[in-house]
Amino acid sequence: MGGGPGWKAPFDIRLQVHEWELILNDSGGRSIHFESLFPGEISYSRSESFWLARGGVAEQHSSQPLSALWQVLPEDVRLSPHVYLATNSLQGPWWILGWSERVPGAEDVLPAPLPPYRELTGLADRFGRTLTYRREAAGDLTGEITGVTDGAGREFRLVLTTQAQRAEEARTSSLSSSDSSRPLSASAFPDTLPGTEYGPDRGIRLSAVWLMHDPAYPESLPGAPLARYTYTEAGELLA
Repeated sequence: MGGGPGWKAPFDIRLQVHEWELILNDSGGRSIHFESLFPGEISYSRSESFWLARGGVAEQHSSQPLSALWQVLPEDVRLSPHVYLATNSLQGPWWILGWSERVPGAEDVLPAPLPPYRELTGLADRFGRTLTYRREAAGDLTGEITGVTDGAGREFRLVLTTQAQRAEEARTSSLSSSDSSRPLSASAFPDTLPGTEYGPDRGIRLSAVWLMHDPAYPESLPGAPLARYTYTEAGELLA
């Protein structure tokens, strides 16, 4: 998900979990290698100025530079040895690296094993304020973030569109316009986007943000999205 070619966002971060090493792939295209961590252990990459930690302890020793920042994390995150955390500053924020829970099928007898990777599932700043991300479990948007809950309990829905959906919408709009003698062709708004220097472009873009729940004002939700975004036929964000 993004705003066009070259768009980078912190939720693109991903951790590969191998038996003897961990590889952090960040939004800038870096692959940062760490040795495997014991529960509660923190490792620092001097070359990349980046910390990687593993949950599993309630608190860090006072000699650990990140001990104060560790304590702002939710207790369940600090205590889970299956959760990893990353930060590039002693002031935070923490990027919480977990996994999306899969809904078990009727034929499943045992819980599914943990995946060999972790992806961004939340964020916590140095004041303890959090964001929790929800990812799509099926369909064209599988793995994409489509929901966010903040520390106040407000729930937001992120509406994503694909290049094919935007192309179809553009062609439909062209046919229904007053100038229907020149309908938009498929070549003018293609169903797919070419690859870029940053890699393949799946064409998934954020089109709207809706407030779905507000504990403080549950009956006063806005009837329109908080923000809308439109894109060119090349998938670039329109100002």
